[in-house]
Amino acid sequence: QVQVVESGGGLVQAGGSLRLSCAASGSIFSINAMGWYRQGPGKQRELVATTTNVGNTNYADSVKGRFTISVDKAKNTVYLQMNSLKPEDTAVYYCYVRKLLRDYWGQGTQVTVSS
Repeated sequence: QVQVVESGGGLVQAGGSLRLSCAASGSIFSINAMGWYRQGPGKQRELVATTTNVGNTNYADSVKGRFTISVDKAKNTVYLQMNSLKPEDTAVYYCYVRKLLRDYWGQGTQVTVSS
């Protein structure tokens, strides 16, 4: 089993920045990828950013150039640096860890961007 715990959400004004953290613990060997999804009010959950164990990254078009995903392998932690935030970035952000074709999810952290 893998435990996933997010932190770092909050309320920020448009144009501001936040950094989300996601720590994985437990049976963390053979992790293939880590990343972030989000679900805004009345919307489906959507991919935000992912990174693989070989360093490949992928971003949603809506966040390219504003968000950066990074990993501290020593801490088994993935980060999402979010800059130039917009009200449409308001959502619950979920971290996931993919291990051997199974995804483990965190509980989610709320990000609210005020206009």
